[in-house]
Amino acid sequence: MHVEELNRMVSKDAALRRRQTLQPVGGRGDKIFPPTYPPSDAEKRTDRNAPPRHVFEKRRIGDKEIWCVLVDSVQSQANRLEESLLDAIADGVTIPHVVVDFSGSNLTGVTQITSLDAPHRVYDAILRDSLNNGAPFMASDVGQRLATASLKDASALLEISPNALLFGAWHSTGQGGGLGAKFARCLTSEIVAIDVPVEEVVDRRTGEISVTTSGRRTGSRMDPLGVLRKVEIFKGANGWATTEVDAGAGAKQVRPSEVNHGNIAPSVQPLGITCDHLEHSFVLSFAALRHLRFGGDASKDAAGRALLAALGVLALTEQDARGYALRSRCDLVCDGATPLELVHADGSTKEVVVDREAARKLYNEAFEEAKSKGFTLSAKTELKPQEKLVEIVRRSQELALSGAGESEDDDGAGT
Repeated sequence: MHVEELNRMVSKDAALRRRQTLQPVGGRGDKIFPPTYPPSDAEKRTDRNAPPRHVFEKRRIGDKEIWCVLVDSVQSQANRLEESLLDAIADGVTIPHVVVDFSGSNLTGVTQITSLDAPHRVYDAILRDSLNNGAPFMASDVGQRLATASLKDASALLEISPNALLFGAWHSTGQGGGLGAKFARCLTSEIVAIDVPVEEVVDRRTGEISVTTSGRRTGSRMDPLGVLRKVEIFKGANGWATTEVDAGAGAKQVRPSEVNHGNIAPSVQPLGITCDHLEHSFVLSFAALRHLRFGGDASKDAAGRALLAALGVLALTEQDARGYALRSRCDLVCDGATPLELVHADGSTKEVVVDREAARKLYNEAFEEAKSKGFTLSAKTELKPQEKLVEIVRRSQELALSGAGESEDDDGAGT
């Protein structure tokens, strides 16, 4: 595929899509462990110790409704695709992005954060609380361009961090109390387990039926030191000790397990699933790309959209090259190769074959074409963190090292 063909696709077709069948790397029917989510408020009301759960939903497949489980959400997939683009950057591919350089801040384990891994992309608080040529980022020339970007002229995002247009972004702290620039995602990707055995659980009080997995996860640990739970341990301002005095102020007697000693009793939880197969669905919407304009003539709009389309194809092929090791005990592999499909406006399809090498070549062609149409594209925009940002990270690390973790009331919310 060449950039001229991609231009034609974006201008008149509906989308590029792929539905790739996956299987556990251990083989068909092997147990995998999708992500878990906290119990619902209703579950907490009936059982304060309700365990975490997988996300179950019935999906219409063919002429049947089949139980499925979410294995990698749209949001999680976006993060993985952006991580894949960071790998491509490290391998020499030029993709505009913003970098906050923490290397001189003496923070443990923090060297840089980019607009490809910050939660809110180019509008994230990490970037907002950094400096561009000595000025607060959003007050700088670059930041002002991002703040005034719109669907009518999204040039700033394309030139500074195009992933924000591809995966969606919202300048939620912008002018008008959250009415700042908002861009819907043009690419959606998701992994779902299909045909999952389930158990229906009936609430004895309400009669409501909930669904849980038929799978089970067991847990236990034998302490090699043989510490018994009857041993007296006290925990206070000085940490833990074997006497109340040595533990310090506020000392309370606790079990050895609360300071990570002793055996862990065997347990069984309804976690883990088996399934017939898994499906990775990928849709790059050309209709969504056509909503974007770039403040120029039709040829400049076309070049900008083609660059974003090429970036989406690049992200997919780079993720394919990385593989599908999603999390502990959730390692997947393709069940045969499935090509992309070009979806025409009338719903008919045509097979499109693009491998990693071809995707990189296509992206580079689109990049040069965009530059020739007047876009100013560079490798990266460098920022330095403000001292107050460095300080809250430093204090957080100090608290973590001292053993003072988050309290139950901390919701972890951020913008």
